Amino acid sequence: MNLDPRMGRLILELRQGGVTDARVLGVIEKLPRSIFLAGPFKDRWDENLALPIGYHQTVSQPLIVGLMTQALEVSDRHKVLEIGTGSGYQAAVLAPLCRRLYTIERHPALLREAEERLRELKLTNITAVCGDGAAGWPEQAPFERILVAAAAPDVPPVLFEQLAIGGIMIVPIGLDENDQRLTKVVRTEDGAETEDLGPTRFVPFVDGVVAG
Repeated sequence: MNLDPRMGRLILELRQGGVTDARVLGVIEKLPRSIFLAGPFKDRWDENLALPIGYHQTVSQPLIVGLMTQALEVSDRHKVLEIGTGSGYQAAVLAPLCRRLYTIERHPALLREAEERLRELKLTNITAVCGDGAAGWPEQAPFERILVAAAAPDVPPVLFEQLAIGGIMIVPIGLDENDQRLTKVVRTEDGAETEDLGPTRFVPFVDGVVAG
């Protein structure tokens, strides 16, 4: 099957932006981003931009999705927690790479739409719930990987406690949209090791709930 030239350009842009993991690029390449968009934005699926999905939320920029997924180092042995389902795009990238994905979204309407898209894609290893993402999912903890799609003032302690020893969390840190850093957190026997992955921009935690 020949690659859509528009997708080819997007994949090239992701490679140039630092996404080099072939597994991550392969999933993004096969995923029809247009189904996660609405109205006039549907035909802009190949733009490397965050685009509106309603409720003051966006579908993330493909480059950021690729970089976050790559940094998470997901394998098919891992149980993953995603905070902020949003449109379901990031979940659809993660699901083919992991054993099981648990995802939390605070907006019921967004979650319903995301679940419909994920069913349409026949992704059967995803469990989704509407709720307080800041509380995580203690009943299913620990998780080998946690991805947070909202900015926190620091490493979220509740989510960190739900991360397995040796596990990885990717989280934007900093509530000022102009001074946020994408951060990789590895839980060790003695605490945490962090790595700055560069600038980013996400909506913040809102009233104790994580925005999707």
